[in-house]
Amino acid sequence: MRMMKQIALDIGLAPEPGFETFVAGRNASAVQHLRLWCAGAGARSPVPVYLWGESGAGKTHLLRAARQAIGQQGGLAGWLSPQTDPTLPFSAGWDVVVFDDVQDYDAEHQHTAFNWFVNAVTPAEGAPRGVLAAGTLPPADLPLREDLRTRLGWGHVFELAAPSEAERRAILRRAADARGVFLSDEVMDFVLARFARDLGSLMALLEQIDRYALRAKRAITIPLIKEMLADS
Repeated sequence: MRMMKQIALDIGLAPEPGFETFVAGRNASAVQHLRLWCAGAGARSPVPVYLWGESGAGKTHLLRAARQAIGQQGGLAGWLSPQTDPTLPFSAGWDVVVFDDVQDYDAEHQHTAFNWFVNAVTPAEGAPRGVLAAGTLPPADLPLREDLRTRLGWGHVFELAAPSEAERRAILRRAADARGVFLSDEVMDFVLARFARDLGSLMALLEQIDRYALRAKRAITIPLIKEMLADS
């Protein structure tokens, strides 16, 4: 029987994951720092926070969790990613600015990020805003203009470790439980052995399987997943 190729599904993460749904594991110190940063004066400090690690380490999850935590306190966050319109101006109404996937910023996004950074940490009026950023590379290796690269790296820098096999299982199980669906050990083995294993792809896959199972009014089994793949 021919082995299926690993598949990365372009569906996207569930909206606004929180700190409570993040399996910290070896990243507990970074998560704790971010929780305190969002809850206290850290989010109003000019000292930036930068997270880095390989794809699937949970960087975007933590950025979105921080944005959610700030929002629950009535704050607003400016968000810049490679997909964001680079002409979006800085807003004085923001409490923090968040930069995601900075290693992929083109010249326009780098210009915008530098403008937002300067306006956040040294505002013309009012208190400083916090800066939270993430990328796949440590600050020194980022392919960015020097004035932006050095600013992102002079604050608190945390390397995020990718989840272990056990942590991936725990994350997938927790996400399934949150949806009210059951994943047998056999289904877990099948998914982790045959599909892309970064967290974004796993969460997107779970969402697709859940929707397909609901439409079919069937339990999630290996035959159902194979049928879903054949249909798509």
